[in-house]
Amino acid sequence: MILPELVFATNNKHKAEEVGKFLINQYKVLNLKDIGCDVDIPETGNSFAANAELKSSYVTENFKLDCFADDSGLEIDALDNEPGIYSARYSGVRDDVANLNLVLRKMEGVANRKAHFKTVISLNKNNRKYLFEGVVYGNITHTPIGEDGFGYDPIFMPDGYDRTFAQMSMTEKNAISHRAIAMKKLIAFLKEQA
Repeated sequence: MILPELVFATNNKHKAEEVGKFLINQYKVLNLKDIGCDVDIPETGNSFAANAELKSSYVTENFKLDCFADDSGLEIDALDNEPGIYSARYSGVRDDVANLNLVLRKMEGVANRKAHFKTVISLNKNNRKYLFEGVVYGNITHTPIGEDGFGYDPIFMPDGYDRTFAQMSMTEKNAISHRAIAMKKLIAFLKEQA
């Protein structure tokens, strides 16, 4: 059986691994490297949705392929939803440890630890555009806890759990994460279209 091709507009190995597990046996998911796209697609939008749309549209316009892209990040209530769209480069560089440490410094002495991770997926399929959103709520810990995961996972404890994302296996995290929620919406949509 030949699977239809769908491009995931990312070079992020972690994201590709997480998402690839969801679409097995439905689509042949290609990443940017697979299609020969070595451009760092600018994320100049002012929201997760705008950035996701910029990436999916770039691939569709330049490679004439159906594509989905995501943008996601951490939004902290007490920091007016920072780091938000700047999550990956909050400290000024793409460095998970530096970004995480900056959040912890800004949160020193702050009682309100509420935060949420948000993902927005933009899908361009058959010349139409769709958006899917996933949000998971939780709290920022006072120190990093756990060895797994990436980004802010060691300081984010989802509501209803006594462990951070970094203490969970990828399978556990995939069951409840913001990306998983958005992906489930995307997958349900793709199944309806099949």
